[in-house]
Amino acid sequence: MVQKFHNELDELKNDILKMGQLAKEMLQKATDSLKNDNSELAAWVQSKKGAIANMDRDIEAKALRLIALYQPMAKDMRTIACCLKMNTYLTRIGRYGKDIAKVTDELHDVPRMKKLISIPHMAEIVCGMIDDVLTAFVKEDISVIQNLEERESIVDELRYSIFRECLSYMIEDNKNITQGAHYMMVSRYLERCGDHACKIAEKIYYMVTGEHIEIDSSEKKMSRAGLNRRTKQGP
Repeated sequence: MVQKFHNELDELKNDILKMGQLAKEMLQKATDSLKNDNSELAAWVQSKKGAIANMDRDIEAKALRLIALYQPMAKDMRTIACCLKMNTYLTRIGRYGKDIAKVTDELHDVPRMKKLISIPHMAEIVCGMIDDVLTAFVKEDISVIQNLEERESIVDELRYSIFRECLSYMIEDNKNITQGAHYMMVSRYLERCGDHACKIAEKIYYMVTGEHIEIDSSEKKMSRAGLNRRTKQGP
C-alpha cells in the first residue's frame, strides 16, 4: 500500500512537470510569435488552451484522490498541497501565454514602432525562473531558487521601463497608442508570470523544509531569517 501511494505520488509530480514545461513553452513561443510576427506560432499557443485546462482538472482530481485514499501526512501531504498550488499557478502562466499570442494576431502586419523594446529579454528571464522552479521541484533542491528575488526585481524594473518608453512613443505619435498599449499589457503579463514563479518557489520551499517563506511582491523583497527569509514552522 505504501509503495503504491508513492508510485502514484511520483506520477502526480511527473504530471506537474509536464504541465510546467507546457506552460513555459506556451509563454516562450507566444513571445517569439510576437517578436517575429508569426501567426502560425501564435495559433499553436492558442491551440494548447484546452490541453492545459485538461491537465489542470486531471491533476486536481489525482491529488484529491490521493488525499482521500491514503490520508498522507507530513512531507507527503506537503508535496500534494504543493502540486495543487503549482497546478493553479502554471495554468495562469499558460493563459498569459495565450493572451500574448492573441496580441500577435492583433498586431499582425502592423509596422512596429520599435522591435518589442525589452519584452524578449523580459520573457527570457521569466522563462528561466520557471525552468528553475521546476528543477527545484523535481530535485527538491531549494538552492536552485535562492536568487529568484533578484531576477524578479529585474523583471519588475523592466516592466516599468517598458511602460515609460511606450508612453513616450505614444505621446510622440498617437498612431503608436494601440501598439504601445499592447506592449504595456504584455509586459504586465510577463511580470505576473514572474510573480507566479516566485509563489511556486514559496510552496516548494515549504514542501521541502516544512517552513514558510514569503516573497513580498509589493516591495519585491524576500524577508528571510538567516538567508533573508521570514519563516514559520509548518506541519
